[in-house]
Amino acid sequence: MSPPENVRVAETTIAVRNPELDTFGHVNHAVFLNYLEHARYLALEEAGFGWDALSENDWQIYVVRIELDYVSQAKRGDELLIRTWADGFKRTIMELAQEIVHASRPDEVVARARVKAVWIGPDRRPMRVPPYVREGLTSPPTAG
Repeated sequence: MSPPENVRVAETTIAVRNPELDTFGHVNHAVFLNYLEHARYLALEEAGFGWDALSENDWQIYVVRIELDYVSQAKRGDELLIRTWADGFKRTIMELAQEIVHASRPDEVVARARVKAVWIGPDRRPMRVPPYVREGLTSPPTAG
């Protein structure tokens, strides 16, 4: 599930820290959810839609489903690269795909995820994913 060609892909780098390890010296499985969440918000920011826009509009994004496949291990000192891209939209749902690889070995996949998130409006009900968010996540990145 690597990103398709000609799709905007946000990349986030994270260094594995000691408190994130399990007793076997591997990144604890639950920690990957934190890595992925951090990368999703940075992807939104890169697409032109950050925390300020959520706050100003009194909107929230609720993750309703995550499928996460663990492929290989990550250990203390590893630098990981998280790739995030839009995988589709429904009326109120944004679907994202994410892939974690070793930064020094980008073909070596550590984990793959699919995320469904619902956009929530000021009335605390699902709302349409804003068109400029769809556009920002799917339009090709600008050169420069």
